[in-house]
Formats: sequence, structure tokens, C-alpha cells
Amino acid sequence: MITPAYSISTETPIALNDRYQQVRQLSEQICQPLAIEDYVIQSMPDVSPPKWHLAHTSWFFETFLLVPHLTGYEVFHPQFVYLFNSYYEAVGSRHPRPQRGLLARPTVEQIYQYRAYVDEAMRSLLQEQSDNPELKKLILLGLHHEQQHQELLLTDIKHIFAINPLRPAYRADLPFTQRQPQTHVIQENWLDYPGGLYAIGDSGSEFAFDNESPRHQVYLQDYWLAARLITNGEYLEFIEAGGYRKPEYWLSEGWATVQTQQWQAPLYWEKIDNQWWSMTLAGLQPVNLDEPVCHVSLYEAYAFAHWAGKRLPTEAEWEVAAAQVPIKGNLLESGELHPRPAQGLTRPDQLFGDVWEWTQSAYSAYPGFQSAAGAIGEYNGKFMCSQTVLRGGSCVTPPGHIRDTYRNFFPPSTRWQFSGIRLAQ
Repeated sequence: MITPAYSISTETPIALNDRYQQVRQLSEQICQPLAIEDYVIQSMPDVSPPKWHLAHTSWFFETFLLVPHLTGYEVFHPQFVYLFNSYYEAVGSRHPRPQRGLLARPTVEQIYQYRAYVDEAMRSLLQEQSDNPELKKLILLGLHHEQQHQELLLTDIKHIFAINPLRPAYRADLPFTQRQPQTHVIQENWLDYPGGLYAIGDSGSEFAFDNESPRHQVYLQDYWLAARLITNGEYLEFIEAGGYRKPEYWLSEGWATVQTQQWQAPLYWEKIDNQWWSMTLAGLQPVNLDEPVCHVSLYEAYAFAHWAGKRLPTEAEWEVAAAQVPIKGNLLESGELHPRPAQGLTRPDQLFGDVWEWTQSAYSAYPGFQSAAGAIGEYNGKFMCSQTVLRGGSCVTPPGHIRDTYRNFFPPSTRWQFSGIRLAQ
């Protein structure tokens, strides 16, 4: 069994060209366990085929760096700008997102040739303009963009395998499959935070996406935050108490979605011989009651919190708590590729890694936010409507890619992401 080395040097500063190579190689390492047939599947409109991710991240460097900045650069294929543009209206028309899985060509081999072609050109660009600060910012954006797609690769692969009746394993050797139930589950504790004025948002010291800025002050009331994530066992209590049958716990849109989609449990859960099982990147596994509940929507997170007599935190409450603890946790480099039980090593525990944590905050602009000029300005700002903020990263978030200011966002019905629940009151 191939064991990808899910690591990038983040402890010490490294040259930009070395970091570029590490990030690019990691995308291909993630794809090593795939069969050639796996690269072309699109299991739903929100999922992209793995080969599309590999091509799109190369298209990003080609479109925003090589074409405008490398003298004499010739694009690899004139129609790739149409095939692998995601949502950049200023760049031009694009192939419809729901139809990405209908394309047998270009082949996977051609996509890897495209990546190699772009990488060779990027080496030339890095040599030519290594001292250009604006270009460096754009390259860093491209690298963090690729890291977002590394997380999406694993998230999409899981969904692709989950719809297959054979329930194939991406990797059958993942460490969590040997995990035994804990003899002592860490009890739910609450940590209190005093109200007052707090500064949140990017301070400008390191890389951050534009939606993390500008740093600004918020006023918070006194609040309590759960010291750990909600477990599968606790969520099972909600299910067995009729949580999916009682509309009083749900937001109106959430209840309508439950009825329309006939949800009865988190995504990937299924009952076999009166036992709950869940699809994982290691194939179908029994639900471990000690692990954080995962693959729930905002609607389910809200309903659980309402049932429990609590609420979800705001993103400002979450960030104030996260700014006080180290950025460590069960992230991609741990090799688990699956949430793990609370360790009780920090207070609060599990803030980084394991699962993205739903907040109650709508995804909107911070005071004073301005999108960048041109197509790059479409990266985040255009989505500030009808979506909800998640915080903290997950077990498939790449190394060096998470911050206490990082704002992820998805529509409230989203479940295929590694998303879970932390309560507040």
C-alpha cells in the first residue's frame, strides 16, 4: 500500500521555489492511491473529478502568473482556459461545473504532462523574478489555493467512493481503523470568556486570504465555549430522541431540507443489522461513538444545539478562544484522514483539525473590506451571500494552511465537507 507523505516543511522558513515544489508534489501524492478510473468521476455537482483538481490548480498558475509575467510563455493547450476555469468571469467563459465528469479527454496522462509543463515554466519565473514582492504574494496565493484543492481532493474522493456500492477504500491502512473505544470519554466541560472589546481578523504579519481582513474590533458579551467537539455518541442520542422527526428543533429551511432529502443521520451513516456504520477514506467502518460527529450540515448542527439547550458560537467568539491556544491538531500531516477523539491536551481541545466547526455567523465582509482589482478579486468577495462561516480546519487540511483567522464558508445544507459541532452558551 502506498503511504503518501502528507507533510510540508512549516517549522522553518524555506525558499519560495522549494515551497512551490512541496505543495505541487503533495497534490500528486494525494492521488497516488487512485486507480486511473477514479480520476474521472463526478459524483454530484459540488464534487469535481480528481483530474480536474490537478488541472485547475495548474491553470491558476498558468493564467495568473505565467501568461502575464513570464516572457515568451506559450500556453500548454489553447482550450484549457475554457475547460479548467472555475468561476472567474473576468477570464472568460468556462465548461459547466456539473459536466466536469463527462469529459474523458484530456486524459489523466495529459493532465500530468500539463502539470509538469507549468512547473518547469514556474521554475523559470521564480528564477527571473524572485525579488518581486507583488509576484511573491501572487505565488503564495496560488500555493494556498492549491492547498484548498488538496483538501477538496480528499473530500471529493470520499464522496466518489461513498456512492459506489462496493464501498472501496481510498487507503485501507489508515491508523484510525486500529483505534479501540476509549475506556474514559473526556467529559463535556465549559470554558468561560469575559465580554468586552476584542480585535479579530488578519494582523498582516503572514499570508492570509482577503476575506480575513481588515483587522477590526468586535464587542462580545460574556460567553461559554465547549471544551471539545460533540461526539458521535452524543449525536446518536439526538437521533434516538427523534431529532430528525421533530420540527421544533430545526430552522425552517433545515426542516424543509430534512423532509425533501429524507435525512435521518449524518451523511455517510447507514444502519446495517441494527448497527450504525459510516463510510470513511478507509472504507465502511463501524461508527466510533468517541469520535467527533462529522459530515453534518449547519441545519443539523443548529438542530442539535437547540435540542441540547445550547447554541452555536459566533465566528468572533470562536476566534477569540482560538487565538489563545497553539495551532496544532489532527490535520492532514497526522496521516489519520479521519476525526479522532478528544485528547484533553489543550483547553479548549480540538479547535484546529478534526472537523470544520459550524458557527452561527453569516459569511459577509468585514468592515472596510475591499476586493482586489481584476479577476483575482473574484476569489472570495463574490460569495459573500447565503453562506455560513466555518472555522478551525479538519483532518484533511494541509500543513501550514490553517490560522485562527481563517474563514471557510459553505451553504448551510452542505454535508460532504468534514464539518462538525462545537457548542456555546
